[in-house]
Amino acid sequence: MRSDGEATRQRILDAARTEFADFGLAGARVDRIAANASASKERLYAYFGDKQALFQVVLHLNQCEVAEANPINVDDLPGFVGRVFDHTISHPEHIRMLHWARLEGVPASLSDDDRSRLFPERQIILDAQSRGDLDDEWDPEDLITMLFGLAFAWASAPSAFAGPSDAQNPAAIASRRRSAVRAAQKLVRPATGLRSDDRGRS
Repeated sequence: MRSDGEATRQRILDAARTEFADFGLAGARVDRIAANASASKERLYAYFGDKQALFQVVLHLNQCEVAEANPINVDDLPGFVGRVFDHTISHPEHIRMLHWARLEGVPASLSDDDRSRLFPERQIILDAQSRGDLDDEWDPEDLITMLFGLAFAWASAPSAFAGPSDAQNPAAIASRRRSAVRAAQKLVRPATGLRSDDRGRS
C-alpha cells in the first residue's frame, strides 16, 4: 500500500502529464497542476523542484513507457513501426509531449536501457545490412529516424489530412497503420528484393 506521500506524488505526476500534454511547458500552470492533484504547490516543489524539472520527469516517464512497450527488433522493423503507430493512437499525449519538448528546447533524457530498447546499436544494423537483410544504402541512424517518422506520421499530420473525426474511425486508423507498415517494408527491403513494379514507382 502506498504511503500518503507516495500517493500525493503520483497524483501530482498524473495531473502534470495531462497539463503538460495540453499546454506545454510555457503554458502549464503549477497552481492548476496542484489543484487537480489535490496537493499544495509547496508539496509539488518539494517533490520536483520547479516546473521545468517536473516537465522533464514527465517526459522521461513517457519515453520509458514507449521504450518498454515497443522494444525494437532489427529482424522486424516494419512490425516495430506498427507497434509505435499503435502507441501513438492509444497514448496521444506522449507524441504531444515530444512536440512540446522540441518546440520549447527541453532535451530528452533516456536511460541506457531505454535507449537500447528503442535504438539498436549501429553495428547491429550494419551486420543486418551486410547479411542482405536490410537495404545497405541507408545510414543506420537515418534509417531509424525515418522509421519513427513513419510511425508518427499520422499523429503529426496537419488536420487537413487527419481531421479530429478520423481519430475515432477504426477503419481509417487501420488503413493508416497498414500504410505505415507497408512504407516501412519498402524502406528496409534490400534493393535486390524489390519487384520491378516497386522500382517503377520509386
